[in-house]
Amino acid sequence: MTQPSRLFTPVRLGPLELRNRIMVSPMCQYSAVDGMPVDWHAVHLGNLAISGAGLLCLEATAVAPEGRITPGCLGLYSDQHQAAMQDLVQSLRAVSPIPLALQLCHAGRKSSSRVPWDGGALLDPAEGGWVPQGPSAIPQKPVEPAPRAMVAADIRQVVADFARAATRARELGFDAIELHMAHGYLMHQFLSPLSNQRDDEYGGSFENRIRLPLEVFGAVLEAAGPGVPVGVRLSATDWVDGGWDPQQTVSLAQRLEALGCAFLDISSGGISHLQKIPVEPGYQVQFAEQVKRAVGIPVVSVGLITDPQQAEDILEQGKADVVAMARGFLHDPRWPWRAAAELGGTVIPPKQLLRCLPRGYPPIFGDVRIGQR
Repeated sequence: MTQPSRLFTPVRLGPLELRNRIMVSPMCQYSAVDGMPVDWHAVHLGNLAISGAGLLCLEATAVAPEGRITPGCLGLYSDQHQAAMQDLVQSLRAVSPIPLALQLCHAGRKSSSRVPWDGGALLDPAEGGWVPQGPSAIPQKPVEPAPRAMVAADIRQVVADFARAATRARELGFDAIELHMAHGYLMHQFLSPLSNQRDDEYGGSFENRIRLPLEVFGAVLEAAGPGVPVGVRLSATDWVDGGWDPQQTVSLAQRLEALGCAFLDISSGGISHLQKIPVEPGYQVQFAEQVKRAVGIPVVSVGLITDPQQAEDILEQGKADVVAMARGFLHDPRWPWRAAAELGGTVIPPKQLLRCLPRGYPPIFGDVRIGQR
């Protein structure tokens, strides 16, 4: 008897069960207006909602206006933003039962950036930007002005902003929350000695550098409540000597697990322009595997995972529990259908698409019968 595909078996993220182990990663669209979603988000996310994946995570959503990566990034920091997000969530729920997660973020010194298609450089306040803040007055790039070093009141405000955004996410009915502590954004800036050179209780030693991320996690976990699993995305390495590294990542992962973290999403890089990343298929899987060996909660692997058999092997070899894709879904929004056909799995499509499979195609919709007049 043929073994069922591991990719198409259920997995639990705390109280949330996913039908399969395919996650749509958060993908910034830089298309919001004043932090609010627009028609593009409904079309883009609606397409992904009917992909057959087990979980759809919405893009990095700022917990404060100054926490947006660009002026075009989503936010969840006012009643108006919550109402706009509610409309988006309702439109997604109307077309698909896929569980929805929301990634909460504060960009720190990487905020106030131009959108990527305009170069991505720091946006001057006179051009519609703002003065970024960070753990220390160290610029993201030497040619840019330094951010404003955060004081104690700023740190308390960030914790409160994350907690309030988590409350809004729970009220909106999101099935899970992912905290963005990777890719050089504010929480990662506190973790990395390359960007954090504070001399108070939030800088210096490993214990001090993880203090704010753990405070934010605790506040979000409490605000989310027991029914909403809270996971964390981490950059496992800065890819720069003297920076954040896999050993520190494992130690932080174990702390997060002890506090009630439901899952860990392992990526890398983003803190320094000096990073040297050997990009190749599955180049970040090694970091997920290291974390998985050290914790008992589900671990998500990312990074040029494009082939169904590649994804299956990652899971079968115990390197991760879930695979997440971003650009691959932009290229092939029905990637789970292709994976199901190749691996012998099944997906549940919208009823409007039940008749779309070509004659002789593998029965990826399971034992479905439809009538025709």
